[in-house]
Amino acid sequence: MTLPELAALFAVALVFAIAGFTLLSSYNAVVALRQRIDKAWSNIDVALKQRHDQLPNLVAAVRGVMAFEQDVVTEVTRARAAYSPTAPIPDQAVISDATSSAVRTLFAVVENYPDLKSHGNVADLQDEIERLEAMIADRRELYNDQVYRYNTRIAQVPAALLAPIFGWRAREFFAAEPAETARPDTSLERD
Repeated sequence: MTLPELAALFAVALVFAIAGFTLLSSYNAVVALRQRIDKAWSNIDVALKQRHDQLPNLVAAVRGVMAFEQDVVTEVTRARAAYSPTAPIPDQAVISDATSSAVRTLFAVVENYPDLKSHGNVADLQDEIERLEAMIADRRELYNDQVYRYNTRIAQVPAALLAPIFGWRAREFFAAEPAETARPDTSLERD
């Protein structure tokens, strides 16, 4: 082989090596992002299960005192019964939002019962569920950030070239319920 042929062969080999390294790096980055998404979802799932486990205690604590507010208690019970850790993430998000809404309604009703509100068990359960709700919101933010990074990565070259080969599809966000994203009313009422 002549020197120009060797140089051409080396150049072609170098281009293939760079392309291979780029594709391999992109593949590894996407795999890492998928693992982060799965980890973030597992953290959400733990908090959802903890909230799920606390709801019967709260319902039992308020049921007797709130005899004529049974529709509120029933809604919390119904939302809890709908929870399924094996459901797809978008379905779990809807169920989680319905549960959060039912719990907020229950807490609003509890405010109307000073004796119940001051009862230690109810107050402790309320604090614990509020802590879990805040934890779910924080973990949802982390999960959605990882989904955003993943979805962006698989839409960009070179990962976009690999996506059809490996079946990478955009993941769905764990969206907030409309009540959480609604713009608050800041107008002042005047007499």
